[in-house]
Amino acid sequence: MSFKSGFVALIGKPNVGKSTLLNTILAKKIAIATPKPQTTRDNIRGILTTKDTQIVFIDTPGIHKPKSKLNKVMVQSAYIAAKEADIILFLIDATKGYAKSDQIIAENIRHIEKPKLLIINKIDKLTTRELIEFLKDINTDEYDEIIPLSALRNKNIDELINTVKSYLHDEIQYYPTDMISDYPEQFMITEIIREKVLINTSQEVPHSIAVVIEKMESKKDLTIINAKIVCERASQKKIIVGKQGSMIKKIGSFAREELEIRLQTRVFLELFVAVEENWRNKDHQLKQFGYGDK
Repeated sequence: MSFKSGFVALIGKPNVGKSTLLNTILAKKIAIATPKPQTTRDNIRGILTTKDTQIVFIDTPGIHKPKSKLNKVMVQSAYIAAKEADIILFLIDATKGYAKSDQIIAENIRHIEKPKLLIINKIDKLTTRELIEFLKDINTDEYDEIIPLSALRNKNIDELINTVKSYLHDEIQYYPTDMISDYPEQFMITEIIREKVLINTSQEVPHSIAVVIEKMESKKDLTIINAKIVCERASQKKIIVGKQGSMIKKIGSFAREELEIRLQTRVFLELFVAVEENWRNKDHQLKQFGYGDK
């Protein structure tokens, strides 16, 4: 049997379960996932390699109506991933119905001539009858395959992987067998810190933060990390810091715990918060914080 490989883009609106699906497929946390919309800001590659297959899944930012330059960059990167991939997985949240926002995405990818698989996620929350009714609203002829699944409950994931395999055509192994992601270590660190901020702070804060590594030093059995959490308003800084520094300590504790597992070493993590007004609409700061042209 010949070796097959290819790139697969996961696209859809925010909070449909793209990052959860990637993590479930790889049985490892690659992308941060929270209940808050627009958690994913970058295209993140997760690599599944077997004896005869290598599938490079690309988790993309949720597609939405952009309200800032950062949002615009995120949406553009999602559509670029769809155009450059070999296969498109278009995810829809079964509990939300086939919304107007889903229909806009469907229209925007219609002209892309490559296999498109419609992935109906969160079916564990629907009855069979409800799922049938859900499908009546969708023009299923536009898709090469339709796969209902539950990323959270690991339901029908094997069916998805086997279906994707049937559409692969490349015969190149792009990444080493033991590699499951290609993102740099510092990117992983900033994402873990950002995730802990998203999980532990109020709805006002998440869209307005960025995390930047100011200093990182590795010693024999210790990694020292100095990271800056950037927000846009003094009121947001107050929330992140918390009363007498309680929130920033909590964020740091949770982040350090996960970083020590990932880095397999003790971690000394120092966090501080800075206000950069309206940074999401300033090109030079978008690039400084790792967004914009790449």
